[in-house]
Amino acid sequence: MWRRLGVLDWIRIGLLALGLLFVATGALPLRDAVESLDTIWPLLIFLVAVIVLAELTKEAQVFDVIAARLAVFGRGNYAALFLLCTAFASFVTIFLNLDTTAVLLTPVMLALAPRARIAALPLALTTIWLANTASLLLPVSNLTNLLAMNKLGLDAQQFAARMWAPQLASIAVTMAFLWIFYWRRGQRRDARYTPPLLEPVADRVVFAAASVACVVFIGALLLKVHVAVAASAAALIVVLAFLVRERGRLTWRLVPWQLVIFVTGLFLVVPTLSRHGLADLMSWMIGVDQDPYRTAAVGAGLSNAINNLPAYKAVEGVVSNQDQLLALLAGTNVGPVITPWASLATLLWFESCRRHDVKVPMPRFLLTGAGLAVVGLLATVWALVATT
Repeated sequence: MWRRLGVLDWIRIGLLALGLLFVATGALPLRDAVESLDTIWPLLIFLVAVIVLAELTKEAQVFDVIAARLAVFGRGNYAALFLLCTAFASFVTIFLNLDTTAVLLTPVMLALAPRARIAALPLALTTIWLANTASLLLPVSNLTNLLAMNKLGLDAQQFAARMWAPQLASIAVTMAFLWIFYWRRGQRRDARYTPPLLEPVADRVVFAAASVACVVFIGALLLKVHVAVAASAAALIVVLAFLVRERGRLTWRLVPWQLVIFVTGLFLVVPTLSRHGLADLMSWMIGVDQDPYRTAAVGAGLSNAINNLPAYKAVEGVVSNQDQLLALLAGTNVGPVITPWASLATLLWFESCRRHDVKVPMPRFLLTGAGLAVVGLLATVWALVATT
């Protein structure tokens, strides 16, 4: 087992070990540690449940069927395929979390590329950019949104009512950058693509159960059911289906222990650092005028420097009002599209591209990502401010 651990796994384990060391040495008082961890157990339940739901939904071929049918529906027209793929990636990100788009939808898209003779890079960039920039609308779309919910005091529908305009703005800018730099005729090989042949699903019962589970999850969110309860109920449906039909696919690898360790360690390390000077530094960086553009820029800059989750936690403690916190979410969700380590989703996406032999030109990735971060963030915060 130890030999199978990658660099990211050791970083997560090291973060948790550092947090426990802080508690053991008194750098973080035990009472503060318990209080910090008490806020995240519903989050951890949701994380485990939604990842299991997404993994088994992919195993049931739901994503494969949808992707193939989108390519067939596009009838060889790249503009139509572009609109369908961006809509699909945005939908998955909004309702099933950005990590689902980056980790599970990316391999589906990359597997579709050779079948339809489509250039892989445009499909790959569509998934990772929209995994980040389409993660503003619902609390479940991004872990940063869930972390903010207690402080915001909003339910899912109220959150969506505040973020629909920023979400539309960020998706629109992302689509413009995708088309100009990756999808238009001058950036791809062919004028048209070949619609793939549709293949039958391996098990219709499992496919139907996974589809129903996703509908149940989305419906529960719309009915204001707690995200942990909604995800757990949906995951239970698909787990039972696999238990009856394909028990061999239910393994412990489905449990995202890496994310659980990372989030737990994060909620011990960041409060410790905040007690010892980090909060003062963050207060200086965002200023005293509560400027949403400055707050978003700090969130985006820190995300690309150290990763968006610790960046969010570092700034959250010194944000003074709801509008400023929403601007911070814009920065830590839309902004992390420049560096490969800016978000966990991007790191996992790079690994998926490597496994599928898709070469990502790094200078081009950095430059186009920087342009998207600047323009996308300005448009998103403007929409947030204009609709406040």
